[in-house]
Amino acid sequence: MDDAVRSSKMQAHYAEVQEAERLSAGVGELERIRTQDVLARYLPKAPARILDVGGAAGVHALWLARQGYEVHLSDPVPKHVEEAKEASRAQAQFPIASCAVGDARKIEEKDSSSDGVLLLGPLYHLTERADRLKAMREAHRVLRSGGRVFAAAISRFASFMDGFSRDFVGDPLFVEILRQDLKDGQHRNLTDNPHYFTSTFFHHADELQSEIEEAGFTFEKIIAIEGPVWVMGNFAKHWDDPKKRALLLEFLRTVEEERTLLGATAHMIGVGKK
Repeated sequence: MDDAVRSSKMQAHYAEVQEAERLSAGVGELERIRTQDVLARYLPKAPARILDVGGAAGVHALWLARQGYEVHLSDPVPKHVEEAKEASRAQAQFPIASCAVGDARKIEEKDSSSDGVLLLGPLYHLTERADRLKAMREAHRVLRSGGRVFAAAISRFASFMDGFSRDFVGDPLFVEILRQDLKDGQHRNLTDNPHYFTSTFFHHADELQSEIEEAGFTFEKIIAIEGPVWVMGNFAKHWDDPKKRALLLEFLRTVEEERTLLGATAHMIGVGKK
């Protein structure tokens, strides 16, 4: 797909959806809490300097700023950058250090200038492997020795599970999207339905590991974020019960690196060290 076309489709998608709100309840809240649990365990201690590349409306950047980190956010969607700036002003005591429109393939930072890089969206919006490697190599360039990259990917099988759990497969157009996803991971939504997401790449775990290694990182691990629970029919019932929520989070952490379960998650995070 032409880069300009892919970019315009992504911009159009995010004009329709509220990304910050997506992470505030239900399965989105699970994604946020699990992602932040991973970051809390593997990022260096504050006040380390962190780049949130593709940081959208700043949900994770704002949280890190409240922990005392120096966070610099960039995103290709101007709407997201403005939302992040507004939210940063609202928590004036713990602002995001900077927010700017930017491209993960050309990070506007000096070599060896940061302690951690978050790529929690760019890899699946960059549908060509060469572009994903550019983004990963840029993360490697701007990291100090010993710094870590946190690279999120969507599972190759996410639309298969989501499509049946929410009955999107009743739509013949979605069925064709699903066939293509399972064939090569190249997700293309040619409909006007925002629930079918936008043009993206869905990874196998081994592809994510390969990209981390090829970019020059020492591969450390891949962590499943939602695990298999995100498509449970009774997920909300468990999530809304404090005791069962605690159990879900406990056991998701227990099995988060189980390689045989990685395909069942919606999102996974690969961790690489410079």
